[in-house]
Amino acid sequence: MPSTAPARTGLRVIFGGTPEFAAHHLQALIDDGCQIVGVFTQPDRPAGRGKKLAASPVKELALAHQLPVFQPASLKPPESQQQIRDLQPDLFVVVAYGLMVPEAVLATPRHGCINVHASLLPRWRGAAPIQRAIEAGDRETGITIMQMDIGLDTGDMLARVSCTIESDETGGSLHDKLAQLGPPALLATLDAISANALRAEKQDDSHTTYASKISKQEADIDWQQAAVVIDRKVRAFNPFPVAFTSLDDQPLRIWMTEVLSATNAVAASGTVLSVDASGIGVACGEGTLLITEAQLAGKKRLPVADILRGNPHFVTVGQRFSQLETSGL
Repeated sequence: MPSTAPARTGLRVIFGGTPEFAAHHLQALIDDGCQIVGVFTQPDRPAGRGKKLAASPVKELALAHQLPVFQPASLKPPESQQQIRDLQPDLFVVVAYGLMVPEAVLATPRHGCINVHASLLPRWRGAAPIQRAIEAGDRETGITIMQMDIGLDTGDMLARVSCTIESDETGGSLHDKLAQLGPPALLATLDAISANALRAEKQDDSHTTYASKISKQEADIDWQQAAVVIDRKVRAFNPFPVAFTSLDDQPLRIWMTEVLSATNAVAASGTVLSVDASGIGVACGEGTLLITEAQLAGKKRLPVADILRGNPHFVTVGQRFSQLETSGL
């Protein structure tokens, strides 16, 4: 009796990825019965207050399923490349790996290397496509699966699936949405590879934008910006690195906001206009913003109404928020 298993399960696949987003895709391959001959992930990193070495989500998942794990600091050394050749892969699937894949590795698998990227290429090539899409006010994003080449997210597109960016979307909610959108597209691409039915499309480089890595300093709110711009930044940087500001030289993390008014400047930027259970109204360079969820130094994130119950005078009308001069919180 002929096997009913998908043809893609016959591919010898190496998976390369590190964070939770990548782990969602590895789980889909595992659940589908794909033949995963090796999992590459970044070396364990110090994490938490104790700075103990912690495994990546991809490593934890791979070990739970008894998959061989490799953690080179780079894929450039000959020994790392030999590890890949020894696995005799048909395909290398890369999802948020965090390491450059050199040309020698790209050429090793029979079907090359494919990448699952969290944007609709060629928009938002680079390290932080989810956050940059929200920050820019994009109304749509998605997943692109591409054939990798030596450029940065420049390879031919093999599949694209889109989704809407909602008006209250955060970096966290969009991450989760795309983590559900990517795996089915990846499995469909593997089907096309197995059937020799790929339809590659070149990227239009004239439409390229670059999603640079986010620095903590970027999250320091400049109240001279427009309320709509600040609101997008707050949502984009939730849950990391989290937008923040300074009040009397004390840091305040800002988790959620609402735009009360998009036009007119009614007071100096950063001036507190109102404080009540609905939130903290703040004058911006253009318009007014309402802080609805925040976090005092050393405390938990809470709705502003809850913060005021425990700290009723931590902020008063007329005070001004400013950028935090120091680099730490």
